Amino acid sequence: MRILYLDLDALNPSHLSCYGYPRQTSPTIDALAARGLRGTGVYCSDAPCLPSRTAFYSGRFGIQTGVVGHGGTAADPKPQGPSREFKDHFTLDGLAGQLVQRGYHTAMISPFGDRHSAHHFYAGFREIHNTGKSGNEIVAEVEPVLDRWLDAHAANDDWYLHLNFWDIHTPYRTPEDFGDPFKDAPLPDWFTDELVQRHLKKTGPHAAQDLGMYIGAYDGFRYAKTNVRRYPDTIESLADLREWLNGYDAAIKYVDDAIARLLAKLEAAGVLDDTLILVSADHGENQGDLGIYGEHGTADHATCHLPFVLAGPGVVQGHVDHELHYHLDFAPTLIDLIDGNTDQCPEVWDGQSWATTVRNGTPAGRDDLVVSQCCHVAQRGVRFNDDADHAWMYVRTYHDGFHNFPQEMLFNLVDDPHEQVNVAEQHPDVCAKAAWRLSRWHDANMQKMARFCSDVVDPLWTVVKEGGPFHASVSPPGGPGTQGLRDYLDRLEATGRGAGAAAIRATHGRRFADFNPGVAPL
Repeated sequence: MRILYLDLDALNPSHLSCYGYPRQTSPTIDALAARGLRGTGVYCSDAPCLPSRTAFYSGRFGIQTGVVGHGGTAADPKPQGPSREFKDHFTLDGLAGQLVQRGYHTAMISPFGDRHSAHHFYAGFREIHNTGKSGNEIVAEVEPVLDRWLDAHAANDDWYLHLNFWDIHTPYRTPEDFGDPFKDAPLPDWFTDELVQRHLKKTGPHAAQDLGMYIGAYDGFRYAKTNVRRYPDTIESLADLREWLNGYDAAIKYVDDAIARLLAKLEAAGVLDDTLILVSADHGENQGDLGIYGEHGTADHATCHLPFVLAGPGVVQGHVDHELHYHLDFAPTLIDLIDGNTDQCPEVWDGQSWATTVRNGTPAGRDDLVVSQCCHVAQRGVRFNDDADHAWMYVRTYHDGFHNFPQEMLFNLVDDPHEQVNVAEQHPDVCAKAAWRLSRWHDANMQKMARFCSDVVDPLWTVVKEGGPFHASVSPPGGPGTQGLRDYLDRLEATGRGAGAAAIRATHGRRFADFNPGVAPL
């Protein structure tokens, strides 16, 4: 069997037509879903990019590997310690290494390990193609590499290919000659003038007035070095919002068209029917959810909810699975599909197989999920269902990343899928239930850490101790920097958000002073 993983960076499943989006962004992915399985309850355990992909390929939660950040101590794996063999856990026990041990040729077309200096990401891969632009590649630059790989390997048996497309990640830079496919398409009906006005009062990176994190979008995206610009500086009206969403949705359609060409090449090679194809992502993307645009910086439904479309040999056709799963559950599921059981899966893995669902639709989900974010904020979220009317997303904040989030947030995704109304105060019983689930998960992970890790340290607290999440740190080298934070507070006051600036000073003033001794207080 051949296995193809299409890793579509920053793809929010609610923007795919097969997940109910009113714009027709994804006809190719929709067709794959129709002849395979579509999961609606799949979440990354750790967000965003580096923690998520580390968890996916290691088969382990970030609390176990230590990789929960984008910088500082928590961006590197914990030392394995005395149990380390000639090769480490990532190589021997990672998904790619396990596939090699089963006779698969593992290959990757992605610059990701280079982008984040995440060399453990390459563990177990026998062939690696770095497309060279650190995630700023567009489809047209990746496809020639893919074509050469397919020419050399498509007809071979038992290969696994990880293919990254980056176009859906900000900044939206789909080539001009692709046109504007959604120019005349109406906005999703949950976007209103009133909502835009509320979002204009929000603080924090990628708020409506801060699309470039701490500044306007244009300067904030200068690192991309692209002449194509499909986004406004700020979102101050429905017209701005339309420009922003048109850029995101065009990128999805651009990638979907590339997938159509890829499937045609597999069919021409005579191997399409023998190729197991997974379409998923490292994380989702907040697109107005929590008042955040074009960012994956929270431990919530928008950031952590993933597309999951699986089609190919042995996969039930036309099935929609609503059970809860982690993305790292794919590792034991794939081994189960190959071996027929999970008896030989590494003991360190945190995933559980749902191959019975993949094969015949039999439910095999989890009771709840705990998701973590320590790159933009320090949060953990708990996703669980009570009944058909209550699908809960509970978010607990330890560092708010200058968004002025309260310590507890609770959203009922059945009637508020975009997390606009925090109902924590109205449902203290549900919050208590969620906190108990979080505590149970944490206790189990500390117990497991005592067995397999060289320390018993929760890396979330390492992040907080070192000054906060990398993209919102009050200490060098991450975050806006000392002067950058001052400038951002001035920006908030100049744009009618003085109350938000005061709240940031009250919450973060002491931390700023602790990490910047001798510097005037905020």
